[in-house]
Amino acid sequence: MFEVSIAKLHGIMIFIYAVSILLYFFDFLQQNRKANRIAFWSLTIVWILQTIFLFLYILETKRFPILTLSEGLYFYAWVLVTLSIIINRLLRMDFTVFFTNLLGFSIMVIHTFAPLTIQSEAMAEQLVSELLFIHITMAILSYGAFSLSFVFSLLYLIQYKLLKEKKWGQRLWRIGDLSQLEKMSYVLNAIGVPMLLLSLILGLEWASLNLTSFRWYDPKIIGSFVLLFLYSMFLYLRIRKEMYGKSLAFWNVAAFLIVLINFFLTSSLSSFHFWYM
Repeated sequence: MFEVSIAKLHGIMIFIYAVSILLYFFDFLQQNRKANRIAFWSLTIVWILQTIFLFLYILETKRFPILTLSEGLYFYAWVLVTLSIIINRLLRMDFTVFFTNLLGFSIMVIHTFAPLTIQSEAMAEQLVSELLFIHITMAILSYGAFSLSFVFSLLYLIQYKLLKEKKWGQRLWRIGDLSQLEKMSYVLNAIGVPMLLLSLILGLEWASLNLTSFRWYDPKIIGSFVLLFLYSMFLYLRIRKEMYGKSLAFWNVAAFLIVLINFFLTSSLSSFHFWYM
């Protein structure tokens, strides 16, 4: 009964999520405020349904659902929706919500078709610990911050191109001010870097204490440190070298591609990260 209810909840949520994305896209093209309002409230319903799902899953499994690939993807999507709603309410940047949730919807679709094996579920039950819980949660939250930072940098490049080509119009003003887009991208990376660093420290400590097959040269570990280096360099270039503008935005976009590679590809190659992320 629980699985049937969850399946129905997923179907409804995916449908409403798709409607929200389509309405945001229509607003993007036509500057339709009514479509924008309906899209936002549809997204709010999606967030409520996602939160209900998390709550029901916690009650069913008696643990926080972040330890398998499917659970990690779902929590990642929930983080993106949560951040986009907060940003929209605080800054009223509609296009940020659109691009962020385009990414979030893609993650939700991948989650829907992600395989859930008995082996991964059984292993997840064995690996529950406070240390591991904090490690995974902080890693996914840092990925959420990097994802939203990527959206701001992408919007920065779009806005820069429109200004360069002198394409004035309503869409230009609604994307947001270049300085604001750049600042938000920087702030989110400044939040994501320490969270990722702490996550790595906790994860390495847990793995060294609990895993007999632990290897320091595991692809996931290497990928995570590469990611930490790239985003630390972003902060270094921004603060110490005072680099601004298009070059830094391109750096941020390129760094996010490594986020996706580390989230999906290196996890499949890892010897001990295959149960989540």
